[in-house]
Amino acid sequence: MSSLRTDDDTWDITTSVGTTAVMVAAARAGETERDNPLIQDPYARVLVDAAGSGVWSAMLDGDFTEKVGEVDAEAAAIFAHMGGYQAVRTHFFDRFFAEASAAGIRQVVILASGLDSRAYRLDWPAGTTVYEIDQPKVLEFKAQTLAGHGAEPSATRREVPIDLRFDWPAALREVGFDEAQPTAWLAEGLLMYLPADAQDRLFEQVTALSAAGSRIAAETAGVSSEDRREEMRARFERIAEKFGMEESLQIQELIYEDPDRADVAEWLDGHGWSATPVDSQQEMRRLGRWALPAELSDDEAFSHFVTAERAG
Repeated sequence: MSSLRTDDDTWDITTSVGTTAVMVAAARAGETERDNPLIQDPYARVLVDAAGSGVWSAMLDGDFTEKVGEVDAEAAAIFAHMGGYQAVRTHFFDRFFAEASAAGIRQVVILASGLDSRAYRLDWPAGTTVYEIDQPKVLEFKAQTLAGHGAEPSATRREVPIDLRFDWPAALREVGFDEAQPTAWLAEGLLMYLPADAQDRLFEQVTALSAAGSRIAAETAGVSSEDRREEMRARFERIAEKFGMEESLQIQELIYEDPDRADVAEWLDGHGWSATPVDSQQEMRRLGRWALPAELSDDEAFSHFVTAERAG
């Protein structure tokens, strides 16, 4: 279980789970600015800069990984790998939406959207509506920041400012969601922050709202041993101390390591969907972004990218 989470916790963009959204945006910014990037996100750096300084700042320092390597070569490989993973994950789910759009789906829901900028940066077909669900302060920060830089959504964008632990289906309907129309759903960077029962409940709610032909994409939660988590915690604390980081965010402390968590593809297959899991390790290797030495590879610790279609 997570040691920093409670059933009624909340956050803005620079605290708790909200901070991870800034870190992910920083990874997208770093990828966008490198040679031959897998993705293009012109809004990522704008959002990160507006969040101020924090642990994410290191991700925008082009020399940071090299500096870490002088202290801990394995930690440097892990940092490089984390950036590569975020790029591959974003690339995979961008393609998911492109394929859903090509299939005629014009209704999109991004669960726990954070600083996701797809409503602005993807080339949506005319008539597409993108619903973004997240904490009110997170959505407010993103909308105000991007509006202040003259950014406009490339689809109709509708905010659903509510915690997923509350009655978000009702809030979604209130802003125009039509459950009679097929929907493309995304649960990216979300499931690891939910306990097992909440994950099941989320997919039950999504299924109840999904017309025939709907699609869903999800990133599963990897499982690390306690020994491995403790090793990583100690390693990042040493790096934080060495480089004078004021705050070392321990992402593992925000995650629910729940042994009863359902296998996402199996759950979907058993509830009216046809699911296909893709091993994130294989996808990273396919796209040339694998950075870990063999001794640091742990199959269970890596996620899968699952896509599924709702049967008629």
